[in-house]
Amino acid sequence: MLSGETTPPISVIIPTYNRSRLIHGTLTALAGQRAPADMFEVIVADDGSTDDTRQTVESFRDRLHLRYHFQEDLGFRAAAARNAGARLARGGILAFVDSGILPGPGFVAAHLAAHRRPGPARAMLGYTYGFQPEHPTPGMAEILKTHTPEEVVRRYGALPEFHDNRHQLFAESGDNLSRTVLPWQLFWTCNCSVPADEFWAVGGFDEDFRSWGAEDTELGFRLSRHGLSIEVTRDGWAVDTPHPRRSTPDLGDNRSNMLTFLHKHPEPVLELLWAWYSRHLPQLEDTRDWHVRLELPTLRRAANRVRNLDVTAELAQLRDIAAPGTRVAVFGCGGTLPDGFPPGELFDLDEKLLDRLPRDPARPTHHAVGIRTVLPDDAVDVVLITSRLAPLWRRWRAHLLAEARRIGRTVWSPLLGSDPAAVPAATPA
Repeated sequence: MLSGETTPPISVIIPTYNRSRLIHGTLTALAGQRAPADMFEVIVADDGSTDDTRQTVESFRDRLHLRYHFQEDLGFRAAAARNAGARLARGGILAFVDSGILPGPGFVAAHLAAHRRPGPARAMLGYTYGFQPEHPTPGMAEILKTHTPEEVVRRYGALPEFHDNRHQLFAESGDNLSRTVLPWQLFWTCNCSVPADEFWAVGGFDEDFRSWGAEDTELGFRLSRHGLSIEVTRDGWAVDTPHPRRSTPDLGDNRSNMLTFLHKHPEPVLELLWAWYSRHLPQLEDTRDWHVRLELPTLRRAANRVRNLDVTAELAQLRDIAAPGTRVAVFGCGGTLPDGFPPGELFDLDEKLLDRLPRDPARPTHHAVGIRTVLPDDAVDVVLITSRLAPLWRRWRAHLLAEARRIGRTVWSPLLGSDPAAVPAATPA
């Protein structure tokens, strides 16, 4: 049995649930690291397995500095399992891999070297060959039964179908995702590492995520906002073992979790990300390659175009026709309200204009477009979509109207013209 007296500089944390075969492969790969055994520890965080996962882990006690944490199966709690593993960790660097990820022999050394480079703190993503969950490399599961990860990468690493599915964006950024628009969108826990103090400074994984997907991206969002760059280490590579995935339920979970993500960080980019995961996309001929990073420039141009557009006359018209007690929401409220404007929820895509409005609990402000708000169904009586949304109207008209109708009883907008939906405010029931 290996001695556990020394404090390793890096801790590798692996969440798992009823994947004994896959965790065996991951631990075998970690036992083959070129780094000395005292350089790292491995923590398996079991989310309530009922198979022989514990016995599989115990069989590696003589090859790895190993810790095992078991939590009761109360449903999908990968975020809680990872946090529990991180609390047990002694290393100053926390590396996360998933069950079935096979770290290359230089994985530990490469992640450590990346964090020891001069400069500010950073979060690292290890290149993960074969990580294409929707299109796994044909025949790779069988090949991995007879070849080591190093042999597989040497033989197949140049094949596009065996690339990490983030390969193109990695290459375009020069392996520094902080040069991209949304670096955190590619922060996935299949193969990543972060300084422990920075991990805890942002609170670790958010345990409100109780189904598959988004808890790693949301952590990347907070790390990025905390000031960490997100970079790629090619030397810290790993191979993903193809295995069955519950694609349809998982996508549904991801959509739900993206709504949770949006509620935690309500701002336009999260509206777009929710729309993308929800397949709530514009039906336009030029959007076949629709992606959030391609839509953000559109939002920025729209904000610049209408920055000085005053819509107080439109707001005043709504004020004048609204019956007493009517509760309103405004998409594109601008930075000035007319006197006597009724209570309600105010949204605008220009955060600087919102800062000009007085802080008033009766009129909370939201930095948002209106594609998906944080309001519940039927939250207000009337939704006004102002002409400040004109630059986005062709692209997002259907979705702005759908959201307005979800949260409000009636919708009014000068952009609707003679559209039957352009009805005046109703007297509240």
